Amino acid sequence: SDRSKHFNLEKNVAIQGYDPVSYFMANKALKGKSTLAANYQGVIYHFTNETNKKHFLANPSKYEPQFGGWCAFAMGDDGKKVEVNPETFKIIDDKLYLFYNAYFNNTLKSWNKDEKNLKAKAIKNWHNFLK
Repeated sequence: SDRSKHFNLEKNVAIQGYDPVSYFMANKALKGKSTLAANYQGVIYHFTNETNKKHFLANPSKYEPQFGGWCAFAMGDDGKKVEVNPETFKIIDDKLYLFYNAYFNNTLKSWNKDEKNLKAKAIKNWHNFLK
């Protein structure tokens, strides 16, 4: 199946060009370089360095953001695909979750109030997109 059609992409690039591995290695969002790109099943990721790119290619599902890179809170709250601010994130059980954060609405705060419930609903809603 063409899973990339469900992903949050700009010109096929995920996370607005941020390096998915940097969230785990540096515990922060770092912008990758287009010269250091990898294509995984139709989704392009940018990396800050060659090492991060190697880590990713060795185990893409470990580093890819959950729910195709859409806002985790919105996916759990009403099952909608909502944009994210790549610098608003949380790592839970070694998985990357991204959140909408604009106009004084940081959805990570709402997520933290009901994480267990929202996470379960988000997983279910995302699977419905992929069917």
